[in-house]
Amino acid sequence: MADSADRPIDFTRLPHSSPVPANERERAIADPGFGKVFTDHMITIEWDEGRGWHDATLGPREPLSLDPACAVLHYAQEIFEGLKAYKLADGAMALFRPEQNARRFNHSAARLAMPNLPEETFVDSIRQLVLADRDWFPTVEGGSLYIRPFMIATEAFLGVRPARQYKFLVILSAAGSYFKSGAPAVSIWVSQDYTRAAPGGTGAAKCGGNYAASLVPHANAVARGMDQVCFLDAAEHRWVEELGGMNLFFVFDDGTLLTPPLSGTILAGITRDSLITLARQEGLTVVEERYAIDEWRADAASGRLTETFACGTAAVVTAVGKVASHEGEFIVGSGGPGQTTQRLRDKLVSIQRGIAEDKHGWVMRLD
Repeated sequence: MADSADRPIDFTRLPHSSPVPANERERAIADPGFGKVFTDHMITIEWDEGRGWHDATLGPREPLSLDPACAVLHYAQEIFEGLKAYKLADGAMALFRPEQNARRFNHSAARLAMPNLPEETFVDSIRQLVLADRDWFPTVEGGSLYIRPFMIATEAFLGVRPARQYKFLVILSAAGSYFKSGAPAVSIWVSQDYTRAAPGGTGAAKCGGNYAASLVPHANAVARGMDQVCFLDAAEHRWVEELGGMNLFFVFDDGTLLTPPLSGTILAGITRDSLITLARQEGLTVVEERYAIDEWRADAASGRLTETFACGTAAVVTAVGKVASHEGEFIVGSGGPGQTTQRLRDKLVSIQRGIAEDKHGWVMRLD
């Protein structure tokens, strides 16, 4: 759905009558965990069929008022993104490749029959919110401000068609480690009973429905003592696709790095794309090919496969140590982070935090 009002949008700053007191804020961000501690402000922009995008505000974070018949509650027209704000060595705040999130956001919007949001508006809304709430940046090791832009259909009607009214919002969360266990490697349950996405579906869009469908298989994995669930393809239940919220990479003893191809059922991860670039820069051979679960098991047993890691904005790069399914379990490599996994993670994090040279222009300073 195209947006005819593809022009710069001015934001109105609304006063906040009761921001969180500084002492309470400091206690909250001392050990924030992930996705539980929210900042004072939020961005909202309205859209309707006649006016396009309008009424952009930066104001207090507060509950939404929605009609019980609004379309998002009945037909799940909703999309979102996830990215982080980092603090550089000189104290400046920075974003990592936010234009790619803006591009993916609009790709998701097109798949869900939602309006296009100008990329510059997407990035500017994030910039303004991060600078407004920069005091919420946590001091824990690896801390960041997790950014959640999202769009929902707000028109009140009961009928199966694209809505004619939407709301775009951005909220921030002070974030520490994504995984509660803090373990050096995660364990994975391979789901052979459920699939995440099918050809022609919404697997390549970042919409809430994909994640809702993953909750039962994820719960099954946790019940078996595993950290994450891995999904296979919907047609043959054989080819490895991705985790509930992360892409996968496989490292072989000949220096090859393999990751499943983006075939319409896998989310195009920005961390995934960045790691492919960095790996090739390091001299590794990167191939995007299908990889079967039986190959994963056999290659781990023979030693040909030396490492497996998952990647995504929230967890960055995480080693996979153990894999289990109804057919048994196996260990990848040493069961902990391998040299390639650690090297790529360190390289990526160093660029994101301004420690290493950014040769690709990925880091956007927010001065």
